Amino acid sequence: MRNTAVLLICCPDKKGLVAAIANFLLRHNANILHADQHQDGAAGLFLMRVEWSLDDFDLGLHKFEQAFSPIAAEHRMQWRLALSSVKPRMAVFVSKFDHCLADLLYRHHAGELYCEIPLIISNHPDTHWLAAAYRVPFHHIPVTRDNKAEAEAQQRALLQAHHVDFIVLARYMQVLSPEFIHHYPNRIINIHHSFLPAFHGAKPYQRAFERGVKLIGATSHYVTEILDDGPIIEQDVARISHRDDLDDLVQKGADLEKVVLSRAVKWHIDNRILVYGNKTVVFD
Repeated sequence: MRNTAVLLICCPDKKGLVAAIANFLLRHNANILHADQHQDGAAGLFLMRVEWSLDDFDLGLHKFEQAFSPIAAEHRMQWRLALSSVKPRMAVFVSKFDHCLADLLYRHHAGELYCEIPLIISNHPDTHWLAAAYRVPFHHIPVTRDNKAEAEAQQRALLQAHHVDFIVLARYMQVLSPEFIHHYPNRIINIHHSFLPAFHGAKPYQRAFERGVKLIGATSHYVTEILDDGPIIEQDVARISHRDDLDDLVQKGADLEKVVLSRAVKWHIDNRILVYGNKTVVFD
């Protein structure tokens, strides 16, 4: 992992923004490695991701906020600074389906996901063997209608104890409470087994099969209080035909779910996602 910093910015669009940011970094001897920007004309917004080497950067990062704040205030910027060398801590929530969990664990083991996985939480014991195979602590917390609040309290206590930065719902078949979501804004990534906004909610493959669709999809998004309505990070589709039965849809969909979720997780880890409104920009 390179010794770099990443700055993500969202502000009202106007002339001179790129120059203001670039000149600030140049004054502190920054070597810009990547810079990407987007203007949303309808919303009147400017969005940018800039990454630079810290090797010769002469501004200590503990002083960055103080130094950058005047520029941010002048241009009404919302901004976030991240270090590429820091591994975020990711918790994985899962139920019985193990394909997304297996894919994440393998990619992490292979070095594709630059993060720590301090724990896996499940409302079923079925995937304990998989966690054990990768030597990740597994916590079984059953969830029922009667104990949901208590179960979420146990989950939050574990997340806090392990200093978790973000959560991935790898086919976790429970709806999180608004209170739980409130503690992790834009830090809970879900995989939904349809091409949202089509077939949101439960049993999307069955409804897609009954509708006779020719394409099925998967969607990874940030979780909000409205079910399956959070900012979309990534989507993909697969073509099917009248020859495919419901089991075929589920099998083909599972392959999509793994890829779509892993892409979203990697982009989150790499600080490539900027959320504004109910949308995302995913920078190259």
